[in-house]
Amino acid sequence: MVKLQSLVEYCDQLLAAGDYSDYAPNGLQVQGRDEVRRIVAGVTASQALIDAAVASQADLLLVHHGFFWKGESAVITGMRQRRIKALLEHDISLLAYHLPLDGHPVLGNNARLGARWGVSEEGRFGHGPNGGIGCYGRLAEPLSPQILSEHISKDLGREALLIDGGNGPIERLGWCSGGAQDYIEQAAALGLDAYVSGEISERTVHQARELGIHYIAAGHHATERYGAMALGAQLAERFAIQCEFIDIDNPV
Repeated sequence: MVKLQSLVEYCDQLLAAGDYSDYAPNGLQVQGRDEVRRIVAGVTASQALIDAAVASQADLLLVHHGFFWKGESAVITGMRQRRIKALLEHDISLLAYHLPLDGHPVLGNNARLGARWGVSEEGRFGHGPNGGIGCYGRLAEPLSPQILSEHISKDLGREALLIDGGNGPIERLGWCSGGAQDYIEQAAALGLDAYVSGEISERTVHQARELGIHYIAAGHHATERYGAMALGAQLAERFAIQCEFIDIDNPV
């Protein structure tokens, strides 16, 4: 058991949450009971994940995508009201970290992807502190675009979409989870052979072809499962509490 305030303070400091200019508040978004014995972690605070946290008798829900995004209506009605009502009725806290959970050098979504894919990280790019949240590095051995795409598809359990940039085999790779497809120009400027992100836009196809860089869209949800999973495991070990990662399937 750990006090909610202590757990939140630990996460805020661990992830350097205050260093990020983000699209939503990072940290405690909905306050529940004062003590935490059990955490449910997941990617997005959807109704399905909230219902799963209720069924699991969780004290705290830990996610990458929480509430209160910039540009959204501030009123609490409809779908948002139902989600927040469920949390409040069951006294469950909502703890959300967006960019800080992308950028952490060990627990972050991008650090975990690099470790899974066996890429030796050489540096960072994109937006955010310490060089940015995106990563780039060198593969253990050069791979064809098709083989790398197949490897990523198998690892993430989702068929990736490959856009061939026509520049031959891949030695140096850049990657950034989620909706970071527009970092492709920065990746090309770094002289990388390929860039991986979660999503793809219509313009991304033309950018890849014209910039001469392979692009792999591996899925927003699929690329952002591992940060919350790693942070939950860290909290379970640090505070001797229970944490269960629940994956709500999302094909995007």
